[in-house]
Amino acid sequence: MTAPAERRVALFSHARPDETGAALREIGEIAAAHGAVVLLDAEETRKHRLDGSEPGLRGDQPVRHDVELCIALGGDGTILRCLREFARTPVPVFGVNFGEVGFLSTVEPADMHAGFTLALAGKLELVALPAIELIVPSGSFTALNDVALHRKVGGRVAELSYALAGEEVSSVRCDGLVIATPAGSTGYNLANGGPVLAWGVKGMVVSFIAPHSLSARALVTSPTDLLTVDNSSREPLDLTVDGRPVAEIAPGERIEARFADGVATLAQMSGSSFYLRLRQKFGRLAR
Repeated sequence: MTAPAERRVALFSHARPDETGAALREIGEIAAAHGAVVLLDAEETRKHRLDGSEPGLRGDQPVRHDVELCIALGGDGTILRCLREFARTPVPVFGVNFGEVGFLSTVEPADMHAGFTLALAGKLELVALPAIELIVPSGSFTALNDVALHRKVGGRVAELSYALAGEEVSSVRCDGLVIATPAGSTGYNLANGGPVLAWGVKGMVVSFIAPHSLSARALVTSPTDLLTVDNSSREPLDLTVDGRPVAEIAPGERIEARFADGVATLAQMSGSSFYLRLRQKFGRLAR
């Protein structure tokens, strides 16, 4: 009789192990009780000072994409890191909020035990998240939250010309612009006064950072339209993807952005929804 295949779960945590260490070990114990093992790479093993005796935890493992689940212990940055790692795979990301807002998180720490148990039983709902496929002169990138193009600190005001589906829309003097997915629309885009896009909307939102114009307005694109942005400024601009600096866009250079559907998978508790998240995460900040 063939032995059942080993059940494997990947785990990544944020940079403060004193906050997540107890949760990590509890997850290992839950996994062991369900015949699963939690795989941690060399960095996680070092960070949490694992010695190999912890139940359900296996350290110094290479990152592999044949796991059934990825757990993220941290805030939205950690969850985004996991979503990028397992993009275009069937592996869902289960986020435990150890950050500030945790808009992408599946559960709060107090609900982790029940949530992870349901995850191992296959009883969580899965949400497919889109992305932005970005092409720049130096290469290509995938953004699950947003792309930001902005003037350098102390630099001149940027002048950006943008077009959709080959049709020029406008040229705007501003500090920069943000291109966001629905999941990312509650971040930098929202801070710019851009609209929140509900999960399930197919398209990107473009909003401007401190525009020097009364007519510059945020715009939601069609999912099939190619967005191009030209740096018509006299100075280079900085480009960030999901908050990470990735390139410099020189005067006269162009970036291209396309909507890509179903790139990553997020796990959520049954009965959860985008609107519930919106009320719980942002409503409580207003009190």
